[in-house]
Amino acid sequence: MKKTYKIEVDCANCANLMEEAARKTPGVQTATVNFMTQKMIVEFEEGHEPAGVMQDVVKACKKVEPDCEIFL
Repeated sequence: MKKTYKIEVDCANCANLMEEAARKTPGVQTATVNFMTQKMIVEFEEGHEPAGVMQDVVKACKKVEPDCEIFL
């Protein structure tokens, strides 16, 4: 399953760090962050609940970029 989330991030480098953190989160198959459109596209692994996985993605992203926002 693939879902798109609105994000708020201040710079392209921060967006890259968020993308990398999201990709390393268990349950995430792929993740792409687009700084220009302020969107994150996440494809979830089979059998994982998107809501639970996204809570972990938010935590991981906050570790690398404390000011970021992901609107679930």
